[in-house]
Amino acid sequence: MLIGVTVLTIFPILASIFLSFTDWNFITGLKGFNFIGLDNFKNLFKDSIFLKSLTNNIIVLLVVPIGLFISLILAVIINKNVYFKDFFKVIYFMPYISSVVAVAIVFQVLFHPTLGPINQLLMSMGIEDPPKWIADTSFALPSVMIILIWTHIGFQLIIYLAGLQNIPKELYEAAEMDGATSWYMFRKITVPLVSPTTFLLLVTGLISSFKVFDLILVLTNGGPAHSTTLPVVYLYQQAFVELKTGYASTIALVLFVLILLITVLQWFGQKKWVNY
Repeated sequence: MLIGVTVLTIFPILASIFLSFTDWNFITGLKGFNFIGLDNFKNLFKDSIFLKSLTNNIIVLLVVPIGLFISLILAVIINKNVYFKDFFKVIYFMPYISSVVAVAIVFQVLFHPTLGPINQLLMSMGIEDPPKWIADTSFALPSVMIILIWTHIGFQLIIYLAGLQNIPKELYEAAEMDGATSWYMFRKITVPLVSPTTFLLLVTGLISSFKVFDLILVLTNGGPAHSTTLPVVYLYQQAFVELKTGYASTIALVLFVLILLITVLQWFGQKKWVNY
């Protein structure tokens, strides 16, 4: 196991850090090493496409809180007032375990600007100029975000249901005897007591939002006009299309630092709102 982790994880990480200070192209082999210091980093933060992709990724982070809110509401409803709970768990969980490529192809059809079922429905309702969705620079990224929320709700829902079942029922019964409303119990009992679950999903969700790759590659390939390009997609394009291995390694290192920083901030921030 140690050999596997070293070869497949530790060595690639160290190699990526090393390569970020070179202009190496792996096609040229070991003879193509040229140390260029911080030039890759200087060029990266002047790269308009990378800065655009970083802005896109910051917007995509909104997927996490929106998805958590929807998942928690659904979990509360299913946990209390729904028959066939296991059936609904499976229904909501299906998108999460479905092939990302299949999901992307299905939404390519749904979001087709003229022939797609969504725009056909909107036009039948009297909307003459519906959004072009993934073909429009203004709607392409929101379209991707809608798909991400839809695919991740099932996983978050299952985790929240597990958290809800650990809340003592006596707390709700005591609150009801005191005349508390459902909304009050939700805010004062449910939300605080599932905060450890929320923290777990928040950390993993924000990290996952920086790794959205296959969906975008199949759905839009980063277009139109880089409106859906994220840093990890741009990294792939630089490494395996432009063959700029050193530059791609710089992007990977910057992503690593950003994710580490966000995780550390969350770890210290959770002391103020997570109740264990």
